[in-house]
Amino acid sequence: MNQKEINELRRRFRPEKSAISRVYGCYVNSSKEIVSDLDESLGMMPQEESEKYLSLLKKGLSGSLGKNLIDIVFSTQQVVDSEEHRLLTTLRDSQLKDNEARQTFYHKVIDSLDMGDSSYLLLLTCDSYDVPHRGKDDSLQADASDEVFTYIVCVVCPIKEGKVELGYFPGDNEFHCAAGQTVAPPELGFLFPAFDDRAANIYNALFYSRKANEIHQEFIDAIFHVEAPMSAVEQKEAFQSALSDAFDCSLEVMQTVHEQLREKIKEHRESRSSEPLEMSASEIVDIADRIGRPINMELYSDRIIRVTLATADLYRRDDLGIGSVFIVIGADLRLLRLLLKADDTKPKGGLDVRVGHILIGGAGPCGIA
Repeated sequence: MNQKEINELRRRFRPEKSAISRVYGCYVNSSKEIVSDLDESLGMMPQEESEKYLSLLKKGLSGSLGKNLIDIVFSTQQVVDSEEHRLLTTLRDSQLKDNEARQTFYHKVIDSLDMGDSSYLLLLTCDSYDVPHRGKDDSLQADASDEVFTYIVCVVCPIKEGKVELGYFPGDNEFHCAAGQTVAPPELGFLFPAFDDRAANIYNALFYSRKANEIHQEFIDAIFHVEAPMSAVEQKEAFQSALSDAFDCSLEVMQTVHEQLREKIKEHRESRSSEPLEMSASEIVDIADRIGRPINMELYSDRIIRVTLATADLYRRDDLGIGSVFIVIGADLRLLRLLLKADDTKPKGGLDVRVGHILIGGAGPCGIA
């Protein structure tokens, strides 16, 4: 699903555009017991209450794709014959009216979900969307529907304990101290099936997690039986580890170098100089020095930086035995060839050279040999 498709469904939860008639669910206490079963008509509720329910359900489609909203992909075998996909399909096809399927789903969630000591409200709803045709000018034509998209949305909302306060109890005609309970925004949830290319995709679901670093893998395993995707935080850590292995430095170091270069560009723009901004080899080494020079870098000449580190592995051809990487600033190929011939780390049996011109703000590539 893309952001435009998600936004199209989110608009379905606006009170003036919603066709959702009922909400289902259950209130689960910290002992994993169902305290109350919910089966309510939104039309019979006060408007303020129905809008609160719609707002909670809508939050299950919020956040950033790949961070809070994660694609769940079923295998072909699961779609053809699996308990987990069959249960989700039954809930959708019955529009949540199958009480036995609902109870089975509730208990799957309760048995697997770890919410600590928090009670929570499990909410379910079903909507049938008469998908309007989208014209060539990207406008929606409500009177030219392509298909009806029926889907379910589930959210899990923690119950927050309020402060103990003195309040009036009409039944007793007295004042008593009591702590109120409020329903917090969803911690997690999902949409099934996915709305891909503005049509139902039963091979996918869209999972929501309020916290990008806590995606409740136990819920994903129990409800979808698929390998839990990496959270945004885990992806960042994996990328940082790969970057560190390849370049022998951390993501923070790379970001610091980037910020230093951006500052140079900013200063050059403010100077309104007609000349393009160029950086010498010594200036680049100076930047490395300011961040502690995390790599084995040395100023080889006025225009050449020699690097001997893991970075070389990215360009090394083992059969040639290259041991160093040269970053050439404004040099030509002839100069580099002469330097390599004089260097004891030159390739054995051949010369693999790529040279360019570093021009900050220009189109020149970074030459690396």
